[in-house]
Amino acid sequence: MKKLGIILIIVSFIISCDSRNNQKVLKEANGRINNLLVVMKNSEWQGKLGDELRKIIAEPVVGLPQPEPQFEVSQVPPESFGRMFKASRSVLKIGVANKNSFTIGTDVYASPQKIITIIGKSEKELINVIQKNSKKIISEFKKSDLRSVQRKILKKYWDPSKIKTFEKQGYSLKIPRTYNKVEDNGDFIWYRYHLFGGNSMELISYTVPITSEDDENGNNIVAIRDAIGKKYMPGEIENSYMITEKAYTPHIFEVKLDGKKAFETRGKWEVKGVYMAGPFLSYTVVDKPNNRLVVVEGLTYAPSINKRDYMFELEAILKTLKIN
Repeated sequence: MKKLGIILIIVSFIISCDSRNNQKVLKEANGRINNLLVVMKNSEWQGKLGDELRKIIAEPVVGLPQPEPQFEVSQVPPESFGRMFKASRSVLKIGVANKNSFTIGTDVYASPQKIITIIGKSEKELINVIQKNSKKIISEFKKSDLRSVQRKILKKYWDPSKIKTFEKQGYSLKIPRTYNKVEDNGDFIWYRYHLFGGNSMELISYTVPITSEDDENGNNIVAIRDAIGKKYMPGEIENSYMITEKAYTPHIFEVKLDGKKAFETRGKWEVKGVYMAGPFLSYTVVDKPNNRLVVVEGLTYAPSINKRDYMFELEAILKTLKIN
């Protein structure tokens, strides 16, 4: 029996070693968030096929003061897709072959990595496949980038149980420790991350009771956030406070957050009576069991510079919302 036990240990060790040797060791993916590498023939990229693709991947992000594309795009022909490019974080491969297909690969050559391959029997059929899957193309790359941002910025975050508003109201958000507390009074929370030159990224959150069907259907989002701004977010001069910019109608989409019905709102904020403005992103979650709306919002103040990536980071934080 003793000899049998020793043999089993040796066999287990050998199997374990073989298993480790067979595991694929991936290099770390390179490339910034919201950057996309397109692999397709130069002639196709410069022609009708490339034009159709750019309509999708270079579409401006809604809610920003200046137009900014969803992705910074680089293109290489298939023969140049070598070792360096294969380590790219987000890759879109396009080509004409003997079938129509749409496939998604994860961590193929590096990690974290997302590769989408789209093939069509002809240029016309390839365009049809691209158009049919346009929303999925964007969502897959965005979700992958969001997870990457969350892994990076949420390595250290403030303990939600030590934040008065979260503890009292029964929900939580993972706020990175790079953000500093401005307000936390049990009903309203405000954290700020200081950027260079007086610029900043802001996180706010609060709850309001559901008083009508309009509340549940997202019809009072602007009125609610303006009331909150007046109550909790004063400007530098008397009678000034944050409001939703009057000249710009926000974009509102129904979504799911933490498994619940929610409204994503993208628009611009301004300070009444003061020349200050910028983009905001908010999620208004319908918390029916508690007869309330839970609101989490991020906004940026950074005049004259691009804000897409700042807003993307705020989105990554807001999507950590958990309601007890």
